[in-house]
Amino acid sequence: MCKNFNFREFKFAQTMIFTINQINENPDMLPGVKLGYKIYDACGTMDILGAALSLVSGIQREFNIENCSKIETVQAILGHSGSRPTIAFAPVVGRFRVPVVSHFATCACLSNRKEYPTFFRTIPSDYYQSQALAKLVKHLGWTWIGAIAVENEYGLNGIAAFTQAANEYGVCIEYSDTFSSSGPPEDLQRITSKIQNASSKVILAFMSHREIKMLAQELYKLNVTGLQWVGSDAWITDHSLTDSEGHSVLLGSLGFTVSRAQIPGLEEHLRGLHPSLFPDSQFLLDFWEDVFDCSLKPATGGQKLCSGLESLRDVESKFTDVSELRFTNNVHKSVYSVAHALDALLKCEEGRGPFSNGSCADTTHIEPWQVLQYLSSVNFTTPGGDRVYFDKNGDSPARYELVNLQITNRGTMEGVTVGIYDASQPDSHQFIMNNIPMVWGNGHSEVPVSVCSESCPPGSRKVLQKGRPVCCYDCIMCPAGEISNSTDSIHCMKCPPEFWSNERRDTCIPKEIEFLKYKEILGSLLALFSLLGVFLTTMTTIVFYCHKETPLVRANNSELSFLLLFSLTLCFLCSLTFIGRPTEWSCMLRHTAFGITFVLCISCILGKTILVLMAFKASLPNSNLMKWLGPMQLRVCVVVFTLIQAVICILWLSISPPFPFNNMILYQDRIILECQLGSDFGFWAVLGYIGVLAILCFVIAFLARKLPDHFNEAKLITFSMLTFCAVWIAFIPAYISSPGKFTVAVEIFAILASSYGLLFCIFMPKCFIILFRPEKNTRKHIMGRSYNNTS
Repeated sequence: MCKNFNFREFKFAQTMIFTINQINENPDMLPGVKLGYKIYDACGTMDILGAALSLVSGIQREFNIENCSKIETVQAILGHSGSRPTIAFAPVVGRFRVPVVSHFATCACLSNRKEYPTFFRTIPSDYYQSQALAKLVKHLGWTWIGAIAVENEYGLNGIAAFTQAANEYGVCIEYSDTFSSSGPPEDLQRITSKIQNASSKVILAFMSHREIKMLAQELYKLNVTGLQWVGSDAWITDHSLTDSEGHSVLLGSLGFTVSRAQIPGLEEHLRGLHPSLFPDSQFLLDFWEDVFDCSLKPATGGQKLCSGLESLRDVESKFTDVSELRFTNNVHKSVYSVAHALDALLKCEEGRGPFSNGSCADTTHIEPWQVLQYLSSVNFTTPGGDRVYFDKNGDSPARYELVNLQITNRGTMEGVTVGIYDASQPDSHQFIMNNIPMVWGNGHSEVPVSVCSESCPPGSRKVLQKGRPVCCYDCIMCPAGEISNSTDSIHCMKCPPEFWSNERRDTCIPKEIEFLKYKEILGSLLALFSLLGVFLTTMTTIVFYCHKETPLVRANNSELSFLLLFSLTLCFLCSLTFIGRPTEWSCMLRHTAFGITFVLCISCILGKTILVLMAFKASLPNSNLMKWLGPMQLRVCVVVFTLIQAVICILWLSISPPFPFNNMILYQDRIILECQLGSDFGFWAVLGYIGVLAILCFVIAFLARKLPDHFNEAKLITFSMLTFCAVWIAFIPAYISSPGKFTVAVEIFAILASSYGLLFCIFMPKCFIILFRPEKNTRKHIMGRSYNNTS
């Protein structure tokens, strides 16, 4: 026995009757054919299954019209509104190949063509709704939500499809649970406890209006507020929510529902209903007595008798309200889809039919499987402007209105359309939002936040927390040399070799190119000492030139002294070529100039040393050395020694010259611009040749160290060569171990230190005598002691 009268289902039935009458009155559709119908009471699954079996088994009806007296077989079944009853009878009906068109059964499982081969629907599948809900959640930035469903096929399949879609869009579900309105109270308490203890603030509810009312009422009693609900179409626009206790908990809920539509003439049909039009309809009798609270039969139990003057035109009820037709319009489209299939079948042209050899159906003996064939290919637009067609699974195109539950001016909570979702559009254009202000569950004007972890800013990457969903993570800054330029990046990208990450690790910037510059302190100091050396050498040259006729200058071979001072000046100046940006020419110049000038310098010192030693030997009796070591021979020696170094440098430059090189290995965050030697052998050959001459000069000077002090400068040369060798011996490990631009600084320091050592050790004592002890700058003082020692 049915417990109560369902106004919504009766409205659906009357919409079907109205649509059939509308089609029958249309001369362009189904010429010569009238559609009929039979309506069964959907009171329990077993009754629904029995009704379906009776429809497919055949109904004996007699018609007075010629050629219509036959056993009628139903051509299509419209309904049911629920997924569970449809799941029960659709496979049975499918064995008879009878089409089933539903206006409200949304379970995604019904898209399975193997189990439900004849099922169609004019409402989108829950699969599309689940996809839309997942996209909505992602669109609003909610990545941490709870999910609750009704414990039946509708809820379980819907929540499963949503979970799969949510995972694809990076949305995590903190908890997922089910319950039923007929289940034990412990289930409801378990779910409310989960909601209270959860950290997520957004809840997806895939259930009917019965379960959501129970849940809202329980949460209201527990004073649980501030939650953002996302609902399925089964409850989000249900008008009875306003009448339930705790409906304020659901204020601000968001959800999708089918689009509203207008059906011209339907309101007139509904308001024109009267028991006299359907005297045999128990449905209408029950409806009439329920609306007007009277009895059409002799009154029983004190109930008043209907006067017969009652009219629906004077009544405002949900039954006659056509201002927001949503699922009712799906009934309208269901009837039209079957009508269009029959119309195409009747108007088939032989040779162009869908059956074998292009044949058409026998219009006097139409079979349901033939209607099924045409129903699969219907494509039309209803009088209200809705396009109707079915895909390979019997599903309709997914187009929803996004509604927001708000308190309207009438004081009731109603769904206000705030946007459109159209799955047939590209991903970037599926959501079309209007400018209507939205109400949120937290009571604020801003979109509530529901995330397990805050977004990782650019410059960091996500690291998952062990044992937790992917939405729960820590933000780790990218290591040096890597960046992430987007929010919630999973990986850090390495910068190209010539680039490095900035401090925020969100942009690759060009690496700093480092070389020894004049502008920096180290470069400025080295350049200053180099110029100071040039200045001191110049001053020494001036002092010697001004006193070139004095015995001290003449006794030390003034020609070699001036040549030595000139070479020292070049040594100081060549250190400047090591400062500044290395170029191809500067790299070749700095090493060759250094090698040749130092050889020239050492050659002059070697010449002076030989001259000192040979001069003393020549003063001995029977010595002819001086005729072999005259001024010309000394000049030739200096030139030959210098030419050998020049040849080494030319070979070096010809075979593998030095060149500028970007060293990106030494440091990760900067580029060292340096002069690559080209040939290591060439570099060490230049240094080795200088070292050989320096050692030779040191040995000869060391041998002459005990000669008379006033006669020669052997001790001075010995000290200068000792300083020179010490500097360059220390240079080798310092050069090898110094990084970057400090390698160049070490080389400049060695050049300056050895040049200063030669200048001070050889020339400073002489300048001191010339300038401050002129009484010692006499032939008698210089020659006296030596003459006494050798006479």
